[in-house]
Amino acid sequence: MPGTNSNPDHPVAAFSQAIVEEVSKAVVGKTDVLYQMLAAFLSNGHILLEDYPGLAKTLIANSFANVLGLSFRRIQFTPDLLPGDITGGYIYDRAQNQFVLRSGPIFAQIVLADEINRASPRTQSALLEAMQERQVTIEGETMPLPEPFIVIATQNPIEYEGTFPLPEAQVDRFLLKLAVGYPTLEEEKEIVRRRRERKQDNQPLQTLTNAAQLVDMQRQIEEVFVDDDIEHYLVRLTAQTRTHRQVAVGASPRGTLALLKLSRAWAAIHGRSFVLPDDVKRFVKPALNHRLILQPDLWATPHAAGRILDDVLQTVPVPVLEDVMS
Repeated sequence: MPGTNSNPDHPVAAFSQAIVEEVSKAVVGKTDVLYQMLAAFLSNGHILLEDYPGLAKTLIANSFANVLGLSFRRIQFTPDLLPGDITGGYIYDRAQNQFVLRSGPIFAQIVLADEINRASPRTQSALLEAMQERQVTIEGETMPLPEPFIVIATQNPIEYEGTFPLPEAQVDRFLLKLAVGYPTLEEEKEIVRRRRERKQDNQPLQTLTNAAQLVDMQRQIEEVFVDDDIEHYLVRLTAQTRTHRQVAVGASPRGTLALLKLSRAWAAIHGRSFVLPDDVKRFVKPALNHRLILQPDLWATPHAAGRILDDVLQTVPVPVLEDVMS
């Protein structure tokens, strides 16, 4: 969330604050998660939410779509879901005496892939081309997806029976992985109070922007300055994960690029035109946690990847950017 060094007059900072404040009318007490998700939206990246049921994962996705003025579709992943149920396909129209395209739910600007690990690998793979290439192929014809196109996938970390773990190639395509977490006692009391006072489940939200404005903000993120020392810091962080003794396979260059994108977005959200080391450190865990394959003896150890990344942060020297900050 913006701090004391933020410039509220910066267009991205003002945009971000207004969006998060509006979404917070429906989502109580998760401001930091909302800002991290907004950083992913500004970076045009996909999000993986892994947490227990009932913690507002679907509500957050729907609320962002409403406030940002983007089209939204939800796909409930089940074992019998087929790739064509996601992409759509051609059906015969008797009236026109020809085959016509029936677009699937993937043709939306924000797609919620709910419980993505419940679908078969074949169906999960139907998302791969869409997530990476922003296009789908139906009957040999390639079709572009709307702009922007962002997938928000959810997973339940406690029910693994009848599920299909996401392959590393697909997990790596998520820009960041987040957990929503339980609300505090006071936050949950606020949730109850708001529900009682509005006398309905749904919280009406105001649409503050549209797809064209979000794309314009994404372009502004590309103008955020990154010092050479910051670039070296990014590379050192991901390289350190590849040599850590408890890591079998470290983060790929895609992880380095994720850190670059998210740190630039975080700087702009804070009203800055340059990236600080703290912007990078803020996203080391969300951007790299899901990209590490640990040694087998750590597979059943909770939060092992997080502790390894803490070690990486302590090991890699932090650059001092006097020229940029002066």
